[in-house]
Amino acid sequence: MTDTTRTQATVVAPGSGTVEVDGARLWYEATGRGYPLVLLHAGIADARMWDDQVATFAERYTVVRYDARGFGRSDPPVGPFSPRADLAGLLAALGIPRAHLVGCSMGGTVALDTTLERPDLVSALVVCGSTPSGYPRDETLVKGWEAVDEAFEAGDVAHAVELELRMWVDGPNRGPDAVAPAVREKVRDMDAALFAMPDTGEPQKLDPPAMERLGDIRVPTLVLVGDQDQPSTVAAAELLAERIPNARQAVIRDTAHLPNMERAAAFNRLVLDFLAKVDGA
Repeated sequence: MTDTTRTQATVVAPGSGTVEVDGARLWYEATGRGYPLVLLHAGIADARMWDDQVATFAERYTVVRYDARGFGRSDPPVGPFSPRADLAGLLAALGIPRAHLVGCSMGGTVALDTTLERPDLVSALVVCGSTPSGYPRDETLVKGWEAVDEAFEAGDVAHAVELELRMWVDGPNRGPDAVAPAVREKVRDMDAALFAMPDTGEPQKLDPPAMERLGDIRVPTLVLVGDQDQPSTVAAAELLAERIPNARQAVIRDTAHLPNMERAAAFNRLVLDFLAKVDGA
């Protein structure tokens, strides 16, 4: 990045609030000063999953985290909507012309799609435990999701949430005792809230999907994955690192789908070291 870009001021005032984007109120929080860095959460969580990143990242950046439509404190989805347009609308409302994006799981998928659809908005990209849109469905995961749906339809939300914790927080090769209880319970709380959220939305897919266009990504990219994540997710990280030009990859040990929560210090160090090189700092 040039010095002009790296020192770009942001007009975002510290604090939290909501902005309206395409008929929905999206909750956000801004912290710190400096070049904008936006955090995009996983599909089993909300913006609270970034609690262990905000203060550290805010020492160098204006950190914006938000609840995606249908999550946390944002409005539920109704009808067709675009997660990429939601992100673009949030940035416009906050006066941010361009930002570094850091996304985990679903958030990383949205970040990848946004980088392809609106490359003017993205200066650097960090994706963790993410698959590109259009990535082949894994049959083991499909069966897991079916079990979650069956539990939910039977009215056993607690069991549905526990199944998702086993899939994503524990990972396929670990038991619950391998994960810090505080991490598990925090994800349980965030995930349980999702099952209570009304959902009549129709997210609009990127066409063509990112899977077919990874070579078009031109921003500096870091691909992260936990070594205890689902095998298909680990394979997706390798594919992203291979197909995105000049992408870097790092594997975080002893963690599954949410390394930023399980191994915050390692995650923070990898992200900040990478962005420091991008910024020329």
